[in-house]
Amino acid sequence: MYAIVEIAGQQFKVAKDQKVYVHRLQEDEGKKVTFDSVLLIEDGSDITIGAPAIDGAAVEAKVVQHLKGDKVIVFKKKRRKGYRKKNGHRQYLTELVINSIIATGAKKAVKKEEPKKTAPIAADKAKTKDAPVDVSVASKPKVEREAVKKTISKEADDAAKKPAAETGKAKKEVEVSENLVTRAEHRAEEQNIEVNVDKLLHSIGTATKAEADDLKEINGIGPVYEKKLNNIGIYTYAQISKLKAADKDELSALEGITREKIEAEEWVKQAKDLLNKK
Repeated sequence: MYAIVEIAGQQFKVAKDQKVYVHRLQEDEGKKVTFDSVLLIEDGSDITIGAPAIDGAAVEAKVVQHLKGDKVIVFKKKRRKGYRKKNGHRQYLTELVINSIIATGAKKAVKKEEPKKTAPIAADKAKTKDAPVDVSVASKPKVEREAVKKTISKEADDAAKKPAAETGKAKKEVEVSENLVTRAEHRAEEQNIEVNVDKLLHSIGTATKAEADDLKEINGIGPVYEKKLNNIGIYTYAQISKLKAADKDELSALEGITREKIEAEEWVKQAKDLLNKK
């Protein structure tokens, strides 16, 4: 015989004479405690389930001692920040011995059957009473009829949207490059970066986030620098491979990035090599 009982906010599977370690309780050592939040009781082939707890059921236990658990090391570190912190923790626990499981008066939970949902036939008939009926569709099975209706509806929507899509296609193509530069400038303004994004991207070309390469493959560019470059619209090896002296000076406005760093670590050469390997 065993039971599932809630003790100090945790659920335990317990049996008679079993030792259990739980979060520290207020009772003194040697005292007897009773827990009435019993969720399940198993007695041979007879299983009683609570909803959520079983009425009249309880688990009696004795407080053996109060103690501390094993030490747990908590270590925190922040990369490239010089931050390290190490702490030890020992959880306050209470040792219990289960004296008995009381199932007297327990009521078995009876699962209620949900009423079956019926299709609103009358409402459907009222809605479709005045609607024109396609004989070729109505003569088909229900599944096929639904599929045909969806196909007809989709074709009608596509036909309505097609002229508008063709009309605005040329306009969207013209606005794409302008939007790329505008979004990059907004990101730069939000981070107080004094970079002439329009001039820079005009020199090295524009790219979208969907075309982004893994700039961390270039030695000297980590996750932080990659994010800064992305924020001003630099996503690809091709853009970095086109950096000129003036462009490097523009990038010097980014914190931590200098023209000397770009040239010493050969970002342009590395980008060209990676571009050839693609």
